Amino acid sequence: MKTKFYFVAVVALLALVVSACGPAAVSQASQPPLRTISVAGAGTAYLVPDIAYIYVGVHTEKPSASDAVSENNAQTQKVIQALRDFGIDAKDIRTTNFSIYPFDKYDPVTGTSTGEKYYAVDNTVYVTVRDLGKLGELLDTVIAAGANTVNSVQFDVADKDAALKQARADAVKDAEAKAQELADAAGVSLGELQNISFQDSVYYPVVDGRGGGAASEAAAVPIQPGQLTFTVTVNVTYEIK
Repeated sequence: MKTKFYFVAVVALLALVVSACGPAAVSQASQPPLRTISVAGAGTAYLVPDIAYIYVGVHTEKPSASDAVSENNAQTQKVIQALRDFGIDAKDIRTTNFSIYPFDKYDPVTGTSTGEKYYAVDNTVYVTVRDLGKLGELLDTVIAAGANTVNSVQFDVADKDAALKQARADAVKDAEAKAQELADAAGVSLGELQNISFQDSVYYPVVDGRGGGAASEAAAVPIQPGQLTFTVTVNVTYEIK
């Protein structure tokens, strides 16, 4: 009796396993792959800049490293003080580079080394300008105070969140319209949204600066910030039926 009961239990267990692997497994395997369509949409916003970032600095060359550093420090302090006197807040003035390095002097006519060793010191300050109407005057001021390098002037918008939000919404609408257009052309219907991603990009106009006398000439030229173009690109994937 015990042997017979054991045999019956094994048969029942095998039947249960076969039934579990039967219809459900076949049903899953028979499902067709999900058909999708992927498109990209874009949204754009145009804004007038209301802020600028500039790099101004002092470059010094001396036969002695200590003399080069000393003169550079004194000249840089004058530039920073000129910025403060102009009305630039202390939080908007930040040192981004200080370097000292030796180099050999060369004869400007023959191009050969004079055998003299000099030391160059650079101190660069990153300045945030919140009144663009005074930008040209500010450049004149810092150069008069001793700045002899102006590396760039980059324009921006202080608060662009609302503009980017609208651009993203426009990008999604653009992508949806393109997807619907393609679906109609292909004779299919759009299903549920499966995936979406986005990327913000902005073209920042940069005015390149010059060193020495060229910087003084450039500072006297009126600077026109124009407008900034903010572009948002979205990539979406829809199910198609």
